[in-house]
Amino acid sequence: MPAKGKHRRPKSRTITRGFVAAGTGGAAIALPLLGATGAHAAAPAAAAPQQAVTAAQAAPEAAAPAKKAAPRTYTVVAGDYLSKIARNKNVKGGWQKLYQDNRQVIGEDPSLILPGMKLTLGAKSTAAPAKKAAPAKPKADDTRTESRASRSAAKAEAPAASGFTAPVAAGVTTPYRASGSMWSSGYHTGVDFAASSGTSVKAIGQGTVVSAGWSGAYGNEVVIQHTDGTYSQYAHLSSLAVSSGQSVSGGQEIGLSGSTGNSSGPHLHFEVRTGPGYGSDIDPLAYLRQHGVSI
Repeated sequence: MPAKGKHRRPKSRTITRGFVAAGTGGAAIALPLLGATGAHAAAPAAAAPQQAVTAAQAAPEAAAPAKKAAPRTYTVVAGDYLSKIARNKNVKGGWQKLYQDNRQVIGEDPSLILPGMKLTLGAKSTAAPAKKAAPAKPKADDTRTESRASRSAAKAEAPAASGFTAPVAAGVTTPYRASGSMWSSGYHTGVDFAASSGTSVKAIGQGTVVSAGWSGAYGNEVVIQHTDGTYSQYAHLSSLAVSSGQSVSGGQEIGLSGSTGNSSGPHLHFEVRTGPGYGSDIDPLAYLRQHGVSI
């Protein structure tokens, strides 16, 4: 029994002391641990709302896409043509891309653009097709000039028995040999007809096309050698209907009038020459009259 009691008493004391120590230590230690744990746990809990607010503020900034640059707009002026605009404004894809983006504004003919048209550069145009401006009411002072031009145009429509005809059904605005510093020779080497863009331009007589295409200040031009050895020139055209080497007859359409090259506005510049090049000009209206054309 004593041995058994000895055995039980130490074991009981050990358990009691261990319990008390654990209990006492546990109470002493548990309180600080719980306090520390609560303090540390409270800090993240308090920080969580602040982080949520910061994240919520940053989310729209991160989600917002970068704004694209607004497309540029160009207003066509006299003397413009698509390749010139594309080159000067660095349009990627050249005049073909410029035309594709603005086809609803320009229309079916890319060579026929009019002053005042608004073209979108580098993006698809959303503009409505340009409306043609209503013709301005003539001033009283211009009545005589317009009357003369109308009579001249009416005569030009009737071809002569010789097979010759006027190049366009329109009146003359700038006569041959008019003086001025705007011309390199000091005078006008042909005549200008008041033809709006898109007016049909005709060969004055039978002949062969010696050149058809771009010609610097003259813009798009056609030069024809006639059977009598003279040459006729048709300049500032918006489009061409013939090519070099082609045979044409009097009255045949060779292109449409326009304002390409060095031009102040839509018209037809017409010359008659003794040679194919500049500087061999003769009076074009006198030449036509010699061939029976009333103009």
